[in-house]
Amino acid sequence: MLFADITFGVDEGDKIGVVARNGTGKTTMLRIIAGDESADSGTVVCRNGLRIGYLPQEPQFASGATVRSAAMEDLPQTSHLDDPEAIMRLLASLGLEEPSKPVEKLSGGQRKKLAIARAVIADPELLILDEPTNHLDIATIEWLENYLKRSRVAILMVTHDRYFLDRVCNKIMELDRTHAYMVDGNYDMYLRRRAERIEAMSAELAKVKNTLRREQDWMSRQPQARAGKAKFRIDNFYELKARSRVNLSEQNVRLDAASSRIGSKIFEAEGVCKRFGDKVILDDFTYTFARGEKIGIVGVNGVGKSTFIKMLQGLEPFDSGKWDIGETVRFGYYSQDGISFDEHKKVIDAVTEIAEDIFLGEGMRIAPMQYLQRFLFSPADQQKYIHTLSGGERCRLHLATVLMRQPNFLILDEPTNDLDIITLGILEEYLADFKGCVMVVSHDRFFLDNIADHLFVMEGNGVIKDFPGSYSDYRAFVQSLEKEKTAAKSPAADSRPRRERPDNKMTFKEKREFEALEGEIEALSEEKNALEAFFSAAVSPDPQEFADKSRRYEEVKDLLDEKELRWLELSEKS
Repeated sequence: MLFADITFGVDEGDKIGVVARNGTGKTTMLRIIAGDESADSGTVVCRNGLRIGYLPQEPQFASGATVRSAAMEDLPQTSHLDDPEAIMRLLASLGLEEPSKPVEKLSGGQRKKLAIARAVIADPELLILDEPTNHLDIATIEWLENYLKRSRVAILMVTHDRYFLDRVCNKIMELDRTHAYMVDGNYDMYLRRRAERIEAMSAELAKVKNTLRREQDWMSRQPQARAGKAKFRIDNFYELKARSRVNLSEQNVRLDAASSRIGSKIFEAEGVCKRFGDKVILDDFTYTFARGEKIGIVGVNGVGKSTFIKMLQGLEPFDSGKWDIGETVRFGYYSQDGISFDEHKKVIDAVTEIAEDIFLGEGMRIAPMQYLQRFLFSPADQQKYIHTLSGGERCRLHLATVLMRQPNFLILDEPTNDLDIITLGILEEYLADFKGCVMVVSHDRFFLDNIADHLFVMEGNGVIKDFPGSYSDYRAFVQSLEKEKTAAKSPAADSRPRRERPDNKMTFKEKREFEALEGEIEALSEEKNALEAFFSAAVSPDPQEFADKSRRYEEVKDLLDEKELRWLELSEKS
């Protein structure tokens, strides 16, 4: 049973994020609502004429289609798309600038962008999105994030990207133990409400078990002693018994495999070059990697991130230069291409072929069967054939086989694609405490912020820049540069003669603005504090009031950031 008797609605303006553990039916639910799969019972009712855009997790395109024809294949004959050039602008904004290019020649990331274009091109009133950020570069994720925030379209989406959830969604729905729970607010609010719900359910379960013990004594008496008792009490006993069987315990992945010792020399790159025809991946790359470093690699799709980490491990040749790897380095490679096992092997057999026992550190060794249970493979699951595994199960198995080899240098290529949010959090904790080195390619900004000490930014044409900070620091840096460029261009754009004025002096108008800003910032700060107090104190508020205040809270935060930034700019002038 995936889910049973779930009831909810999507209203205009709703932006609902669906979260759950792997295997609980998130994708199945979206497919049912989109009309691609049938429910066992119940109904899905849509408003007459409702325009729905659907992005499946694994999009399919017609054979022989071009980028343009694939983007328009779902448009009705009487489409309201009045501007034929609009589709060209949309494709260009997603980096798809060759509309006549065959779909078969697109990369995985480009195909995902095309699927997004197809889903939004007809201006849908409801967008159903299944893992929209998977396989996208961060620039495209941020474009999609801004598009969805500005749009009035209602959204129902499954995603594990926590920043995306926080910035786009105003409601969170969790599928848990076959039921659906809806929370007004962002992901942080959902976490608080979830903790309250689990606490209340635990208290209720304890109460049920106490009552059940008393009723069990009554039921255990001789039949003659209770022959005259009401039938409803007997029925109530069996109902209590069923309710007492609810299991509120949560199994989580346990990542505690040991890493081998790593020496002081890790690797040195000197003058490394790599190109494919006219496309330059590396141009005279030189770097000395130190023990304990944790690097994030970012760049647009196709810039060569996966090629770079394959070269490091000797899986891809380089054209010139020198890689010098330390003798004690033992790579553990989590590839976005997935596991390379024989698909017709059983899970337990595939792991046993690698090792008969697994070292966990401090002299502790366990058998493959015990080890797999730490990755949520029950004894029955271990007998499954690999080709029958879900995406999340394949990811967990892949991760298990990487860590069981005791690597001291972990290289992770898009590890977040098919892992649920809970498992991602456990992986982040493991990597934070990992004693070796880590290099991670990821589009998950939250994951990068929690893991990477600094970034390799692959800018294209072989250029790699080392940025000393988190991804959020890097985005703030880029945005400040963009503002400086815009400010530098604006005087040139106005050809009217201007009276020269020292750059560090405020105009009269700026002085008035600066004085007004102080009052506006104070008022916004007070409103923000009042809203936070409301969220903290609210136990069971009116749903509409809560939704309105959640939306206002996001508006206040954005306004406050904008006003404070402007105040800082003006305060630098004397």
